[in-house]
Amino acid sequence: MTNTVQVNRIYIKATPERIWEAITKPEWTQKYGYTGLVDFDLKPGGKHRTHPTQEYIDGGYTGDLIDGEVLEADPPRKLVITWKLLMDPAMADEPYTTVTYDIEATQTAGTRLTVTHDVTGAPLTGAMVGGEHEDINAEPGESAGGGWAWILSDLKSLLETGDVIVSA
Repeated sequence: MTNTVQVNRIYIKATPERIWEAITKPEWTQKYGYTGLVDFDLKPGGKHRTHPTQEYIDGGYTGDLIDGEVLEADPPRKLVITWKLLMDPAMADEPYTTVTYDIEATQTAGTRLTVTHDVTGAPLTGAMVGGEHEDINAEPGESAGGGWAWILSDLKSLLETGDVIVSA
């Protein structure tokens, strides 16, 4: 059974400002997770899209990867967006979901990043972002399917070491 609200939390040895930039700037998002070039209009009602990297284009995919709207932007503390994966037709047919990024400096553990994804009414999206399709034996360059846990682990590695956990 897919939870309708999924919460992922990670502690990163980086400032809230650096984490905000890593979430909202294409020069960062092309480096970690499933990659992609984010394009945010960071105001309520503003659009956001994730465009394909050259690697996606070389693989034959040229459309936008993710689409949505900014509901709330409070840099570098909070970002709330609607979110829809476009590259899978079945998930593109599901309703928009809501992703909330809460970024909070702590006294002892760096910065706490909490990603809350409300996938109500979108079971395929919920399964995917929940990591239900993870393949721990995926070869480099293949999709591991680890969802938010995998993306956030990769983000943490990038910000703390300069390297990602996944190499192409």
